Amino acid sequence: MLNLTEYYWVFRFIRYLFGFYEYCLLAYILTSWFPQFRNNIIVEFLATICEPYLKIFRKFIPPVGMLDISPIIAFIVLNIIQRIILSLLFM
Repeated sequence: MLNLTEYYWVFRFIRYLFGFYEYCLLAYILTSWFPQFRNNIIVEFLATICEPYLKIFRKFIPPVGMLDISPIIAFIVLNIIQRIILSLLFM
């Protein structure tokens, strides 16, 4: 059984992981506006970790004109997943 301090650190670790992934998604989305950055190693890393998750939503949500709204839904779903995991672990 974990004590209160260990629960706190597990909680923070999970929050940091999701926060890191949200920032990676945001950075990847912003760099997609600048095609000259596509060959950068950091952008390639972001594409490797973000594109599989975004592809799930791009299958179901078509772009509206020139605007791709699937990242917005991806952020919402990621937040819901985070809340579900935290509520299951700390009920």
